[in-house]
Amino acid sequence: MKFGAVKLVKAEGAILAHSMQAGQPPYAKGLCYRIAKGTTLNAQHLADLAAEGHDEITVAQLETGDLHEDAAALTLAQALVPDEQGQGIRISGAGAGRVNLYALGAGLVRLDRSALEALNSVDPMITIATVPDYHRVDAEGMIATIKIISYGVKAAALEQAGAGAAGAIRVLPPVFTSASLIETRVSREMPPDKGRRSMAGRLHRMGLSLSDRVVVPHREAELAEALAEAPGEVLLILTGSATSDPMDVAPQALRRAGGSVTRFGMPVDPGNLLFLGGYQGRPVIGLPGCARSPALNGADWVLERVLCGCAVTSADIAAMGVGGLLKEIPTRPMPRRSD
Repeated sequence: MKFGAVKLVKAEGAILAHSMQAGQPPYAKGLCYRIAKGTTLNAQHLADLAAEGHDEITVAQLETGDLHEDAAALTLAQALVPDEQGQGIRISGAGAGRVNLYALGAGLVRLDRSALEALNSVDPMITIATVPDYHRVDAEGMIATIKIISYGVKAAALEQAGAGAAGAIRVLPPVFTSASLIETRVSREMPPDKGRRSMAGRLHRMGLSLSDRVVVPHREAELAEALAEAPGEVLLILTGSATSDPMDVAPQALRRAGGSVTRFGMPVDPGNLLFLGGYQGRPVIGLPGCARSPALNGADWVLERVLCGCAVTSADIAAMGVGGLLKEIPTRPMPRRSD
């Protein structure tokens, strides 16, 4: 692609590099309009620019083997997403060298980082920017934008960028439809339903229903019985007193019911006091107290992966510590910082 100043008489078919004011027939004083950058210039554009007094303009001129920015962006999008339904992604139209990718439904974004980094390394003019891996997205949420920075790029470079990129972005939909939340109480009084409302919101945006409310005394036997009777495909536990040890009431209740605990504690704050396990083939998440708030916390990261069918190992949770320092909670009993 050639880029630079040319005489106006030689600019037909070229791409205008900068927006300009042009005269408007019958070229009376004050009659003018704006020609937007990126416009492919025709004879009328040139006449109108000449009427405004322009003799030389800056343009981009595509050469043999070049692709226009819009065609290039759309071609790359189709290379990345050859199966829109299967990958859970909608490709937008192209404009100004840009194509956006949107989620068809709620779910979790998965990325092939090495493939995307290879794409971005071919030519600085060929780019894709994405949300982070494991990012939760709603239907029609934007997950990536493809941008061809120059007005055109070599078709060969575009082909190289798209090679091996198919399927590098996908949206995993939820694989469950229902969940049960079991709460415990430490007194005779029924606890507020703030936690249930927050969890219902999290589940609803992922398309899951929440079974009827269950609140039991904060004791192993009663909690174990409630787990055995819970109808949901995913089991959630929110205790009235924080779970502070792998042998505390909630983890022990899960074991007593015949389930298992695979991880207690996570290096994400807020969210440290989470535990993860299983019961009769169903995932079980022991929620930290911060799950009573709709604000982002470590439980969201685990819950979203579980709901979308991702295996979550102890090593996966350990790796969440990098980037796991989340927003400070004003009401924390012990702030991270004291003056």
